[in-house]
Amino acid sequence: MAAPMSGVGKPSVTSFQKKTRSKLISIPGTRPSVQNGQLLVSTGVTSLDYLLGGGLAVGTVLLIEDRYDSYSRMILKYFLAEGVVCRQELFVAAAQDNPDDILQELPAPILDDVAIHKPAEQPRLSSEPQESLDAMKIAWRYQNLPKVQTALASSCRFGHYYDVSKTMEPEIRQAAKFHRFYVPEHPTQSSPTHSTMLESYSALLKSLQEVIHREGFDLAAPMSNSRNILRIGLHSLGSALWGDDLCCHDNPQNGHSLTTFLYGLRALLRSSLSVAVVTVPSHLIQDRALMGSITRLCDNAIALESFKGSERETNPLYKDYHGLLHVRQIPHLNCLASQLPDHKDLAFKLKRKQFTIERLHLPPDLSETVSRVSRGELSGAATVASACGSVSSGNKHLDF
Repeated sequence: MAAPMSGVGKPSVTSFQKKTRSKLISIPGTRPSVQNGQLLVSTGVTSLDYLLGGGLAVGTVLLIEDRYDSYSRMILKYFLAEGVVCRQELFVAAAQDNPDDILQELPAPILDDVAIHKPAEQPRLSSEPQESLDAMKIAWRYQNLPKVQTALASSCRFGHYYDVSKTMEPEIRQAAKFHRFYVPEHPTQSSPTHSTMLESYSALLKSLQEVIHREGFDLAAPMSNSRNILRIGLHSLGSALWGDDLCCHDNPQNGHSLTTFLYGLRALLRSSLSVAVVTVPSHLIQDRALMGSITRLCDNAIALESFKGSERETNPLYKDYHGLLHVRQIPHLNCLASQLPDHKDLAFKLKRKQFTIERLHLPPDLSETVSRVSRGELSGAATVASACGSVSSGNKHLDF
């Protein structure tokens, strides 16, 4: 006799569950990366976002090495202005300039239709003669080569455009929440215990930690619908105004102070919804090994090589640019191999209204130089011809 079934008439229970997409954090001014799913913010410079793989990842540090500290300051203002437009909170720390003055110099955002407006291409009339269309021809070997695209831009628009010739309106600037750290307002006190970090860097790290925990940027805090991003701008770290002696002595006493601070800063950002841009005057740090350690402690690192005071400033080959840009380091987040820039020869230029990064594209030769060389060779050949074949005069290097 079969045993009675106790489950007859009851609904069957299964372990199958419908798979649903995980909800990403929706924060204004951010988007997920298509490479590794990391949350990205814009630096304010669209061409720089393209170099960094679509934007600056949240929880990372961008290091900008600049010799004269002029163009790095411009990128820092772009970064802060993007935070104001996206209604994100700002934290600015400086030793020389007051953070309030830096905030007043932010560039003004421009309208999208003005930024992306391009004149419509006029259709060619069928009555145009074929000779006028074929007037410009190049060598047959170069016809099938792709055209050189100097502009760096992605197919998907991210970020805003700004006009550096105008400053942001006070109404827009005052709507953003702003935190500041000014070194003269935090006098350093001699600590009786030996520490590997300067008092100024220690106070800055403590102030950052307080803001992150108080304003709810810590990832350990309970999740809420009003999450936001904290943009941190640290200007001219490593200078003597911060109390650092890296640029004053060959054997500085605080040689590991800046590296210790960067190590703590990156650990703090990894556990918070924050992103930082750090500018360093690289000409003050003569120790290349120390500069390499500073670069490796940051996730992203670029170097701006300005043409000011160099021979390239007067070189006609570089007349359209103000300096070269070198990508020192790119982050390796949630992936085995990061995406490298497809072009290593990069240059930047500051136009009247915009700072742009382009591919360095030089002409094959200069017409003025070619004409001078040609005139010199022709005059030499004429001298040889007038000498009735005498080898002692004129150009001796003849090519028959």
